[in-house]
Formats: sequence, C-alpha cells, structure tokens
Amino acid sequence: MFAPMDPLLPVARLAELSADPDPARHPVVLDVRWRLGGPPARPDHDAAHIPGAVFLDMDTDLADPPGPEGRHPLPSVERLQAALRRAGVCDGSLVVAHDDAQGVQAARAWWLLRWAGFASGTVAVLDGGFRAWVEAGLPTTDEPSRPAPGDVTVRPGGMPVLDADEAAALARSGVLLDARAPERYRGEHEPVDPKAGHIPGAHNAPATGVLGADGRWLPPAALAEWLGRLAGEREVGAYCGSGATASALVLAAEYAGYREPERPIGLYVGSWSNWSADPARAVATGAAP
Repeated sequence: MFAPMDPLLPVARLAELSADPDPARHPVVLDVRWRLGGPPARPDHDAAHIPGAVFLDMDTDLADPPGPEGRHPLPSVERLQAALRRAGVCDGSLVVAHDDAQGVQAARAWWLLRWAGFASGTVAVLDGGFRAWVEAGLPTTDEPSRPAPGDVTVRPGGMPVLDADEAAALARSGVLLDARAPERYRGEHEPVDPKAGHIPGAHNAPATGVLGADGRWLPPAALAEWLGRLAGEREVGAYCGSGATASALVLAAEYAGYREPERPIGLYVGSWSNWSADPARAVATGAAP
C-alpha cells in the first residue's frame, strides 16, 4: 500500500519516493510543461527532465482539439486513457505532475486525474515544479523515458464540471472566481480569446494568489484564509482562460482543507475561451464583478 500524498508534494518527498528499492512503488512523474502562446515545451523536456518522467502535451494529450467548447476542452476518455497508459500509469499508481514553474499549470493534470477517477491522496503537483527540482541539486537526464505501458482505466466524473449556464448561475447565487491576471479580468488585455472582459458577477482571484513571495505555494492555513476572504462558505466555482490555471484554485481548496475532497470547487472547463466565443453571452469589464 502507498501512503497517501498531499495534493502538493515537495521535491524532497518526490526524491524519497523515487528512491524506494522497489521500482513498483515509484510514482509516475508527468512532465506537463506548457506556455500560453508557446514556444512548445517538448524540447525542454528532451534536453533535461526528472529521471523517468514522461512528457504529456497540454494541447494534445490533456485536451481535445480546440473548438466551440474552448481552447482546452475535456479530453475524450479514449484520448486521456491512451496518454496515461503510454506514460505508464496503472490503476493504483501514485502520480506526480509538474511544470517548469510553480505548479499552476500542472494543476490541470492533477484535476484531470481526479476527474478520471483517481482518489485524493494518489495524485499530486510538484511544489515549485522542475525549477525547484533543479535548484535542489537533484538529478536530471536527457535519456528518453520508456515506461512499461500502463493499464489505467479512466472513469470520468470524479470532479464537478460546470458549463456556461451553470457558471453564469453560480456567479449570481454563489461565488464564481476568475483565475486570470487582473488586466485580462478587467478587459484591458486579451492575448488569445475573441473578447476582453469577464463573466458578469465573477470575482477576480488570480491563480498566482496561491503562491508566496518565494514562488512556492502558500501553506494550507494561508490558502484557507485567502479562499475564505474570497468566497466564505458560499458555493464556489472557478474559471480562467481555458480551464488550466483555474485548476490551481481547486487544488488549493483541497490542500488547504477549505473544501473537503468530497466537495471540491466546480471547474468551468470551457472558461473564457468558451464564454467569449458565444456572441449571445454578456461580457463585463472593469474591476467590479
């Protein structure tokens, strides 16, 4: 049996788990480095990665092709299952995802695995990402990882998913958090989507708010205080540009104990890329909800 992991894993703990004498007990490490607007991160992985880590592409492995549902729609069961099996993920694996910064992007992989049926305690994001691993003096390699194929079965429905109508209703009846940067929320800058602004009634909660001055995630008590100020005890949902960074708010709520694993924050996966593509949807601008 594996000991359960917190949703956020320090690099020292990953190094410890990966050094277990029994390789069958090693976590599967998913490298999900990604950048909005590019350049692609696959060459970075090929040049240096955590030993054994497998690269999964945010655009092609962790999402279906872009379309009316958004830039990163939920992947089909077949697409996600094939990617995870190719990475060596089995039913019962521990899985750790990382990006090349603070873990805000890797939270999308964490959320997808939870949505796919992985229980709390079996999947985590590496705190500080690949950068923290390197800064700790831990080994990297350019040798391709060739894990044995996994046998995981994706069982969708493990996390609540909001559509546009549900997000709009929640903005009126509860709290809908917009995890994008303030200038995108206010409508002053929109680099990729058809319109600038935010969902009427949504409150800005930039995903970078989960981080301390050192670029690492805040401790649980500080995260719980931050989320409590934003939402109190009301029903909460989150969105961002395309459903990636908003996953960090869902992770933060579980890590902080602000929301129990059985009652996670709902994620509007289509997010602003879906909302802004519909000309019938109202758009708000400015700093007020």
